[in-house]
Amino acid sequence: MSVTENLNPEQIKGVMTTEGPVLILAGAGSGKTRVLTHRVAHLIEDMGVSPYHIMAITFTNKAAGEMRERVNNMVSYGAESVWVATFHSSCVRILRRFADRIGYDTHFSIYDADDQKTLMKAVCKDLNIDTKIHKERTFINAISSAKDELLDAEGYLAAAAGDFNKERTGQVYREYQARLRKNNAFDFDDLIMKTVELLRQDKEVLSYYQEKFEYVMVDEYQDTNTAQFELVRLLSSGKNNLCVVGDDDQSIYKFRGANIYNILNFEKHYPDATVIKLEQNYRSTGSILDAANGVIANNRNRKEKALWTEQEAGEKIVFEHFDSAYEEADYVASNIGRLKKQSVFEYKDDAILYRTNAQSRLMEEKLIAANIPYKIFGGVNFYSRREIKDVLAYLKTVDNSADDLSVQRIINVPKRGIGQTTINKVSEYARINGLSFFEAVSRGKEIPGMGKTGEKLNAFSLFIDRLRVLSEESTVPELIRDITENTGYIAELEAEGTDEAEDRIMNIDELLNKAVTYQTDSEEPSLSGFLEEVSLVADIDNLDETHDYVALMTLHSAKGLEFPNVYMVGMEDGLFPSYMSIDDEAEMEEERRLCYVGITRAKAHLTMTAARTRMIRGETQYNAISRFVKEIPENLISGSTYDPNSRNPADLKGRGESVKSLSPVFRKPLPVKNFGTKIEKKALDYSEGDRVRHQKFGTGTVTLINDGGKDYEVTVDFDSAGTKKMFASFARLEKV
Repeated sequence: MSVTENLNPEQIKGVMTTEGPVLILAGAGSGKTRVLTHRVAHLIEDMGVSPYHIMAITFTNKAAGEMRERVNNMVSYGAESVWVATFHSSCVRILRRFADRIGYDTHFSIYDADDQKTLMKAVCKDLNIDTKIHKERTFINAISSAKDELLDAEGYLAAAAGDFNKERTGQVYREYQARLRKNNAFDFDDLIMKTVELLRQDKEVLSYYQEKFEYVMVDEYQDTNTAQFELVRLLSSGKNNLCVVGDDDQSIYKFRGANIYNILNFEKHYPDATVIKLEQNYRSTGSILDAANGVIANNRNRKEKALWTEQEAGEKIVFEHFDSAYEEADYVASNIGRLKKQSVFEYKDDAILYRTNAQSRLMEEKLIAANIPYKIFGGVNFYSRREIKDVLAYLKTVDNSADDLSVQRIINVPKRGIGQTTINKVSEYARINGLSFFEAVSRGKEIPGMGKTGEKLNAFSLFIDRLRVLSEESTVPELIRDITENTGYIAELEAEGTDEAEDRIMNIDELLNKAVTYQTDSEEPSLSGFLEEVSLVADIDNLDETHDYVALMTLHSAKGLEFPNVYMVGMEDGLFPSYMSIDDEAEMEEERRLCYVGITRAKAHLTMTAARTRMIRGETQYNAISRFVKEIPENLISGSTYDPNSRNPADLKGRGESVKSLSPVFRKPLPVKNFGTKIEKKALDYSEGDRVRHQKFGTGTVTLINDGGKDYEVTVDFDSAGTKKMFASFARLEKV
């Protein structure tokens, strides 16, 4: 089969243009993964390039796995030798081999967000910084931003000159970094920054990788930060055959350090670059694409392009406007249930996308009430759960005993009678004698004033030493079983006998499943390799498309995914776009790109919803319909409550204000629900089973009537609006 078979002309150009710098501007759903995989196959099959000399960098494990599988299906041999990995995985792989060149042991630990916070808490305590006033997360974010820009602690301090707050942050940064080095650990930002440091400092290592990677490809280039840009530049500058694929219209990670100018200025960095545009979309209907184009066209800072498709126009975008966020959530849940009942969509076809995590609560409540299965993405990561972190801390201690954080986490888990006072004494002894915490534990009997506790420290030390010997001849699953059984961890949970304890045991069992899979699938399984793999897992990689549940996630989390039926909720000025972005052009364009990403997640059907009133931080607020909805051409949008002339967002200057503070000119009067006033309860002229009409929801069947004392609570299954519960005095239902 030809590698260009079933490709459009621009895709073929992307595959065949292999020499020199290439920028492929790939719109949403334009088949960029297909181009990348066919490009790799072309290099191997047609040009005779050794797979060993090809590197492809992705942003998610899911994308890397998909690319590797596709390449494997296309080439006759060697696909396993192509370097396909995420940025972080690539850097870990390089550092595992050469970290000793910059002063680290190659058995280093990788600290996640919780580990960072624990370490930062200790740093702040030692520097006498009150974390009630100066939050650990503020320091961590500042340090992360500095590392994204390849600015080390000394450079940060130099740039802070005279700014007291920045100087304090710089001192925290210096101490934080010193603790990481002492623990032989890297945080996520270090993985890239330290790899760049290695390549810059060690010409031998740089030369090795430049010769190895004759062809370098980078996916999602619009999401790269300064450090990632420099990493790619260094690795590819040997042969200069760099191909980057991305879409500036989908650059939505500025808050994580993404620099949109990496893609916008690509031709400035590489004047001889070839630019190829992929504009034909294979995912969505014409209406959805035209809506997306209509919105993104309002951004000025972008490369000109427009998505198109050979598919039919399909259904219009549905927009529904509700009095409250409760009605909005009720509508979405009812609509999902109705479409499932009518066999239009399965639950797994549906995604509910929102701007902020807080919006998920009402959606969850309504889905639960409707007995609709769902899963939230971007919540508590599996590997962040307490029991999982405990077991992983044991494994990290076995692999890297210099990791003080991991040792301190499990020295008294399960309880061994080693309290905080003992830990403090051990820490002080370690500091005075220049030892790691574990080395000090091993000398527990020598620590002054330790008494009988020294025996407990010694027993713990001997147990870890035994595990280290075991790790050399056992598999990772065997090691996990040994830890959980011989520490009494599982037995303690079983003795607890609660549902929570049972869930925690099941989570440990799932970790064991993961270890067995890793042991089976890896060519050279090792404890370090397992720890690396679980450290680099992103929550969205766990989206299982075979399970039938509705996916709930933020718009940021939805990037790279697609669903037949999408609900974008909370489409209100002040919420989306957010208040913070309304007066800042760059921020507003970022929000608009986020809206564009949301719209282009939908394949067949897109529903947008908004609420006139929404409770935010305990206060009822009124917001205008999002300007992004207004930017969709009127002929593409429909809905029983949509009025294209209502509520011009400019009238409110984009600010969501409390209902009390708004002039009546700017809002349509809402039904007043004064529960403090006695309402006269009237007899109903309809009963269960009767057909009724509602002014807004149309006709439906009464399924239940409850006497609530002061009023009747009526449940109606409306033909088009789904099931609604309402008080009879407000509903004003008419029998038909």
